[in-house]
Amino acid sequence: MSGSAGLGVHNVIMVASGVDVPLTKASFVEFYTFEDDGTTIATITETDSTGTESEQALDVDFEPHKAPGVGGTWTLMAEQDDTVALGSDATNDSMRLIVHAAQLSDGYDQVQCSVDGGICVAVIQGLRSQRAPANLASNIVA
Repeated sequence: MSGSAGLGVHNVIMVASGVDVPLTKASFVEFYTFEDDGTTIATITETDSTGTESEQALDVDFEPHKAPGVGGTWTLMAEQDDTVALGSDATNDSMRLIVHAAQLSDGYDQVQCSVDGGICVAVIQGLRSQRAPANLASNIVA
């Protein structure tokens, strides 16, 4: 699904856990997670165009946030390494993680968020292709 209303040109991947999201034509990607028991662990990995994972951890220092699944307030989480965990937080079931294209190491142009269960949705923001939304091809190769 893609569109251009609101915050600019974007694309949405509804089932994004473990999917390599290319950032060659985007500014950043937002990952949203949800798991009903409050113990979600998300691991962020940078990959190259062949799917090879980087051995270097991608720091999650881009202000991860957590919130209840319905209502409530998004709260800033502490900076973490490549794994972001809600721990045993009984109140907050959702996380929002952002990875900017500029954060990726040389030679790596994709990012992957793997969630240990639950839902992971990716919103790719700032697509550089300014074509009509209906003409935007999926940038995910199945």
